Amino acid sequence: MTTIDKPPEGSAEQPRLRRDMGRVSLLFAGVGSIIGSGWLFGALNAAKLAGPSSIFSWAIAAVMIVLIGLCFAELGTMFPLSGGVVRFPHLSFGSFASYTMGWITWIAAATVAPIEVEGALQYATKWAHFTDYHPANGAYTLTGLGYVIAVLAMAFFVALNYYGIRWFARVNNVLVWWKLVVILVVIVAFLVTAFHGHNFSAKEYGGFAPGGAKGIFTAISTAGITFSFLGFRQGVELAGETDNPKRNVPFAVIGSVLLTGVIYVLLEVAFIGAVPGHDLASSHGWLNLAFANDFGPLAAISSAIGLGWLAYVLYVDAVISPADTGLIYTTVTARISYAMARNKNAPEGLAKATRRGAPLVSLIVTFIVGLIVFLPFPSWQELVGFITSATVLSFGSGPVVLAAMRRQIPEHQRPFKVPGGDVIPFLALYSANLIVYWAGWNTNWKLFATIGIGFVFLAAFEILDKGRAPRMDWKAGASWVMPWLVGLVIISWIGDYDGGLGWIGLGWGFVVNLVLAAIVYLIALRVKLPQPRVLEHIEEAREESRIEDEELGAAH
Repeated sequence: MTTIDKPPEGSAEQPRLRRDMGRVSLLFAGVGSIIGSGWLFGALNAAKLAGPSSIFSWAIAAVMIVLIGLCFAELGTMFPLSGGVVRFPHLSFGSFASYTMGWITWIAAATVAPIEVEGALQYATKWAHFTDYHPANGAYTLTGLGYVIAVLAMAFFVALNYYGIRWFARVNNVLVWWKLVVILVVIVAFLVTAFHGHNFSAKEYGGFAPGGAKGIFTAISTAGITFSFLGFRQGVELAGETDNPKRNVPFAVIGSVLLTGVIYVLLEVAFIGAVPGHDLASSHGWLNLAFANDFGPLAAISSAIGLGWLAYVLYVDAVISPADTGLIYTTVTARISYAMARNKNAPEGLAKATRRGAPLVSLIVTFIVGLIVFLPFPSWQELVGFITSATVLSFGSGPVVLAAMRRQIPEHQRPFKVPGGDVIPFLALYSANLIVYWAGWNTNWKLFATIGIGFVFLAAFEILDKGRAPRMDWKAGASWVMPWLVGLVIISWIGDYDGGLGWIGLGWGFVVNLVLAAIVYLIALRVKLPQPRVLEHIEEAREESRIEDEELGAAH
């Protein structure tokens, strides 16, 4: 890996982010981010919604995320830019689209480090009074002691990131190996020690699919399943900091989802088979499943089947795994605000990097927002649905950008090209719509209210920093972004998921979301920026990359 501690002699340029991540480091950034707190809680949460059929929930979610990931793999190799999820809409649709997607992406990423801290502290309740159980919503919320430790954990993430991406990569590679070994040991131990095939079909427990088809799809959004896959984005967000984007980005994006998808399905199978029959009987089946010490469900099952040593390993891993993911997302959140500042959609100070290559101001803002998030969302259970909807919504712009780019710059070099024309991009957008819809109204209204706050900030930025604020390209951006967001608000409100009016059910939900995806897709292709404007944006991005390459070359 290459290093750089300062700009070239005599250069007036500010220090930039560094390209210290190789192929394995980029893959492990994705895998490490995916295997966070989600797997520690997802198996139980999914089983309580779908029973043994939750196996299908994990598999379906993996396919949907792969569709989205393929779009970003093509874009990421075309334009290997740090904070790519934010910057891609800017290239194709201008500043309004990039600001909106950037705000949603930033909010989603900024809340991941807090939820990982909450997940770690929930398991750590075994050792100290970090959380309290609230039967009204089934959540474990932070205590006073929990808040103190949470603040210290967030500060640690920022401090480690301050030393730059090279140190992050070294630490993360070690932690990911640990996480992979632990989750594989859990799967094997459960399958070998206490596998009860009866659990998968017993009528007294509710049968194979006690929640029906609705339970399978609801689990995808609300049980932490989709949340558990969202780390694939790191291959895109950190594309500007890898030494060979053409090879490394597709490998990291697709490889991380496929690898963890197989692991998660096996984990759910092992968990379903390992749950003791007396716990299922006393709970009256899967949909009401509860057992002693279920604040740490996998560790509790380990103890119940006589694997006390594995329970202790899991309690340790429940600190390490979420901590690693929180570390990654602190890195990525700072780089998203860095990218928004590069797009001139956020204050210029957020784009400043230290001589170590770390965006210090962005890191500090990330830390402060993380602390604020603990107040309205003091538990893992209360935050997971919000993060899922926000992140998937931000990903929905990728397929639209890809479709537009193929028409705006058809001759542009594509080191990795997704086959099938518009089929995969459209299905990826459709998948994003469905996942947001399945999260339910009680989650989504908070997300859309937060997006509204983002528009208020945009107006303030336009007024206070008018000399720097870019051309917004309202027609190219708002013409499809606003119908998309408004459409999702209406569909979620009239749907029958978690607080909706119930006017449309599972089947009609598929149809209505399909129609919305088609309308948005067609409008976006019609209002996309003309080729000269796209080429102008690309040239600006190339100039930044050229300056970074010169700095890297001067360091040798």
